[in-house]
Amino acid sequence: MPEPLPEPLPGRWTARAAVAAVTDQDTFDELLYRDAEFTEGRSDGPLAWQGYGDSRARAEERTGERESVVCGTAAVGGTRAVIVSFEFGFLGGSLGERTGDRIEAAHRHARDRGLPVVSLIATGGSRMQEGMRALVQLQRVARQSELTGAAGLARIAVLRDPATGGGWATLGAGADLTLALPGSQIGFAGSRVRPADADPTAYTAEAQLAAGAIDEIVRPAELRAALALRLRLLSAPDTPTGTSAAAPPAPAEPPAALGRTDLPATGWEAVSRARAPERPRAAAYLDAYFTERAPLSGDRCGGTDPGMLCGFGMHEGRSVAYAAQCGTATTPAGYRTAARLVRLAGRLGIPVLTLVDTPGAANGAEAERAGAGAAIADLFAAVAGSPVPVTSLVIGEGGSGGALALAAPDNLWATPDSYFSVIAPEHAAAILKRGQEEIRSTAEQLRLRPQDLVELGVARGLVTR
Repeated sequence: MPEPLPEPLPGRWTARAAVAAVTDQDTFDELLYRDAEFTEGRSDGPLAWQGYGDSRARAEERTGERESVVCGTAAVGGTRAVIVSFEFGFLGGSLGERTGDRIEAAHRHARDRGLPVVSLIATGGSRMQEGMRALVQLQRVARQSELTGAAGLARIAVLRDPATGGGWATLGAGADLTLALPGSQIGFAGSRVRPADADPTAYTAEAQLAAGAIDEIVRPAELRAALALRLRLLSAPDTPTGTSAAAPPAPAEPPAALGRTDLPATGWEAVSRARAPERPRAAAYLDAYFTERAPLSGDRCGGTDPGMLCGFGMHEGRSVAYAAQCGTATTPAGYRTAARLVRLAGRLGIPVLTLVDTPGAANGAEAERAGAGAAIADLFAAVAGSPVPVTSLVIGEGGSGGALALAAPDNLWATPDSYFSVIAPEHAAAILKRGQEEIRSTAEQLRLRPQDLVELGVARGLVTR
């Protein structure tokens, strides 16, 4: 019987309890701060908001903290990282000028030492008692996060309860990978400023996962292990011996074939094999190739596609990013998620493996309204511009441009039970006004067998066991 979900409390951990929950014991080394005084030394802040100084004093006494974030370095499963942890008990974890000071210092520290950043977020938004001086901290925080990302360092967010306002819209939604605790309240609008008739379930971790805004929901007891895995995968890109850290990594090796190893005699046989329900699918290939892996989910535009598996995995001691089609028609959300994966891998210096298997792009009215053409174009651009090598393996159907968008132009391989074609034989026959009896001969004309791909110079070779 599965363990019952915990109450949606975990975000109410104190900042230091959250740090202790995810880091290795006795490894947290807090950064020292020189907290600047407010402009003109006013205890009530830059707006001279009456009573603000007293509120801060009470928050300090209640929490033992001087600000709404605690920052430092610590090991998570043996990987050193910079930790930014929000203290919700300090004025609702709100962001003010001093908060910005601390977060900027944390990111500078991370870049100086080449460390990834983990943000443990529990915030109600910007601090109204500091007015626009607080709000502009979002620009400052966003810039620091982007500089850290541009330096090739991973940014991982953990959403506690609540994660709303600017903290969610910068460090949370702007992270490379975003995890959330079950039942956490997540959304740009806080609970007191939403429309009266707003559906409260839309502002939950579960809703954000379904909408493609976060990557995974993780139980509190599993959080440390989940973070450790992701830090291990995202913080140790492969650097070949004798090369500089700036050199691109070696390409990922294509996986071995899991299905048949004999080649199809005809084009229609190739199509039939690729469409056979018993043929090994993407999940089987990923399980065989990786010893451990962590998913990347969602296009960050409101959509997910269960037929596109993306993430990072460990193969023979090094990290490899993957994007794998599962044999279904790929939706715009699937293409955008894959493009997100390829670009992130490129920035982190991690090679990419793609598994091609789709009858083609989803082409219904819903897909068109969701921007199918733009999403496919975005993935073509991401693969074409990738600074790291992309390795592709056709493991089933290669249906036209919907499959080609995921294929490396110079490092494509094929299994014996696959095919790749400019168009499906049935559609080609229909366009040419041929009868059903001519579909098989049309498949032969298209030269879509895996061995044909090699002879035509489209694939580098065939993989076997």
